[in-house]
Amino acid sequence: MPATLLRIILSTLLLLFITLTASAQSQELQLAREYYGKGDYAKAEELYSKLIEQQRLFQVVYPDYLKVLVAQRDYKEAEKLVKKTIKRFPSILNYQVDLGKVYQAAGDKADAEKHFDKLIEQLKPEEVIAVASAFMQNDLFDYAEKTYLKGRAISGNPLEYNRPLIALYAYRQKNDRLIPEILNLLQANESELGYVQNMLQNSIREEKNLDELEKELILRVQQNPDKLAYNELLIWLYIQRKDFYSALMQARAVDKRTRSGGTRVMELGAISLKNNDYQGAIEAYEYIVNEYPEGPYYLIARQRLINAREEQVQNTFPVDKDKIRALITDYQALLSEVGRTAQTVEVLQHMAELYAFYLDDREKAIALLQEAIDMPRANPDFVANSKLTLGDIYLLKGEPWESTLLYSQVEKSHKETPIGHEAKLRNARLNYYKGDFDLAQAHLDILKLATSREIANDAMDLSLLITDNTGLDTSTVAMEEYAAIDLLVFQNKLPEAITALDAMLKKYQGHSLTDEIYFQKANIHERMGAFDKALENLNKIVSNPQNDILSDDALFRMAYIYEESLKDKEKAQQLYNDFLVKHQGSIYMAEARKRFRKLRGDSIN
Repeated sequence: MPATLLRIILSTLLLLFITLTASAQSQELQLAREYYGKGDYAKAEELYSKLIEQQRLFQVVYPDYLKVLVAQRDYKEAEKLVKKTIKRFPSILNYQVDLGKVYQAAGDKADAEKHFDKLIEQLKPEEVIAVASAFMQNDLFDYAEKTYLKGRAISGNPLEYNRPLIALYAYRQKNDRLIPEILNLLQANESELGYVQNMLQNSIREEKNLDELEKELILRVQQNPDKLAYNELLIWLYIQRKDFYSALMQARAVDKRTRSGGTRVMELGAISLKNNDYQGAIEAYEYIVNEYPEGPYYLIARQRLINAREEQVQNTFPVDKDKIRALITDYQALLSEVGRTAQTVEVLQHMAELYAFYLDDREKAIALLQEAIDMPRANPDFVANSKLTLGDIYLLKGEPWESTLLYSQVEKSHKETPIGHEAKLRNARLNYYKGDFDLAQAHLDILKLATSREIANDAMDLSLLITDNTGLDTSTVAMEEYAAIDLLVFQNKLPEAITALDAMLKKYQGHSLTDEIYFQKANIHERMGAFDKALENLNKIVSNPQNDILSDDALFRMAYIYEESLKDKEKAQQLYNDFLVKHQGSIYMAEARKRFRKLRGDSIN
C-alpha cells in the first residue's frame, strides 16, 4: 500500500474517531444538563467531573459543575475546582469572585469578605471593569461599588467610573448616593443635562428624595453660580413637583444674570398659567414687559399678562365687577397701542367673554366677536375660537339653535383637531342640557379618544355623570332636571339654580345624584362668596362614606377655600394633610402636597 494512501486512511480514521468522541461528549453534556435541571445532582456531577477534563469543553462545563457541587454542599470539592481553575487561568478574575462565593455558600462569611477585600485591594487599573462586572453578575452589588470606588482612587480622577456607579445606584435605588454622583456628572459636562433628567425622573419619586435633591441642587447652585445646568435642573425639579412659582423665581434669577432675552421666563409663564398658578404667570409676564420693552416677546407678554390677571379675577370669588371693567380697559389700551388687526383677534375674544359673562352686555360681546370672525387674514384657529365663544353667548341668551349651528361649523372646519374636538364637546354638553342623553353620549364616546387629555377627561367626566345616574334607573327625569340646572349655572342664574337644587334634594331623597347636587351647591355658593355654605355642602360629601367618587374633590376644595378665601392657613394645612393620607391616588395629589409643604413652611425657594 502506497504511503500516501496510508496517510489518508489514517487521517480519515482519526477524524472519524474525533468526531465520534465529540458527539459522545456532546450527548453526555446534554444528559448532564438534564440531570442538573431535574435536580439529580449526583448523576450530573458524575458526568461533569469527567467532561471538565476536556480542554475544549472546560468553559462550557465549569459554571454548571460548580453549581452542582455547591448544590450538593460539597464545598471542599468546589473550592478545589475553583482554585485549580484560578491557577490555570490567573488573568481571568471572575474565578476569584467564584472562590469568594464558595466561601459564602459554605457559611465562611469572614473568609469571603477577606478574600473579596484582598481582591479589590490588589486591583490594577485595567482590571476594574472586569472585576466589578463579575461582582454584578453574582449580585454582589456592594463589592461592585467598592470596586468602582477603588478604581476611582487608583486613577485619582473623582469622576472615574461615574456612569457605571450611576447605573448601579439607580438600579439599587440608593438615591442618597445617586444624587451626588449624578450631579458630579453634570458638573463635569453640562451637556449631560438631558441624560441626568431622564435618570432622575426614572429613579427618584419619593418626596423625601426629592427634598434631598432640591437641597443638594441649591447648595451646588450657590457654590457654582456659573454652572447654568444646575439652575436648569433646579427649574426642572420644581416643574416636576408642580412648584411653578419657585421654578419661575429660579428662571428669572438666571435670566437676570445671563440677559438671555427672557425665553425661559416666557415658558414658565405659560406653564404657570396652564396650571392655574395665576400669580406666577403674572410675575413672569410683568418681568418680560419691564425688562425687555424692545424685545421680541413684549407684545405677546403684554397680552398674556392681561390674560393671567383675567383668569385670576375670574377664579377669585365673588368676582369683582370693577376688576372686570379694569381688565377691559387694559385690553382696550393694548388695542390702542397695537391696533385692531389679525394679530389681536384673541384680544377681541377675551373682551367679548368679559362683557357677556360678567357685565351682562351680550350685544357688545356679539359685536366684538363678529368683528373678530370677519377680520381679514386672521388665524383660522382664533376665528374658530371666536365662533365657539359666540355660540356660548347665544346659549346665554337662550338660543341653543344658533349655538349648535356655530359649534357644528367649527366641528366641520377643524375636523380631528383639538378645536374641532372642543366644538364637539360643546355640542355634547348642549345635548346634555336639553336632556338628550343618547345623542350626548354618542359625541362623548368619540371624544374619550381625543388626543387632548383635557378634552378626553372632560368627555369622560360628563359621560360618567350621565351613565352613573341613568343606568340603574329606567327613568331619566331626575337627570334631566339636574342637567337643566347645570344650564342655569352656565347662564349665571345662580339663585335660581340653588332653589332648584334644594327642590331636587327634597324630591329625590337618597338618589345617586345627591353628592353631585351638594357639590354643585358648594360651587355656586363659592362663586357667590358664601364660603360657609360652600364648606357646609362639601362637608356633607366628605363625611358620608358612600360618596366615594367626589370625596377627594370635596376635601381638596374645602382645604383650598380655607387657604385662599378664608385665609385660615392652619385649618387648610390640616385638611391638606388629611387629603394626603386618605386620597393618595387622586389627581389632586401633587397640588395638595405642594400646598401642604408651603403652608408647613418647608418649601425651599
